[in-house]
Amino acid sequence: MTQKVDVDFGLCESNGVCMGIIPEVFDLDDDDYLHILQEEVTPENEQQIKEAIRQCPRQAISLKDG
Repeated sequence: MTQKVDVDFGLCESNGVCMGIIPEVFDLDDDDYLHILQEEVTPENEQQIKEAIRQCPRQAISLKDG
């Protein structure tokens, strides 16, 4: 089953830790709004996404079954 990145935008403070870890998946625009560029978890990006989840200061990132 495929997993996808999920962000609780009510918790997210857009401090960009996730973007620093894996900018291919997370991006902050000029208004400091976080965007998910690639929500599907792949074998190539799984470890970095899990690291972004671990380091999120607000614990706003999770994985969901997709």
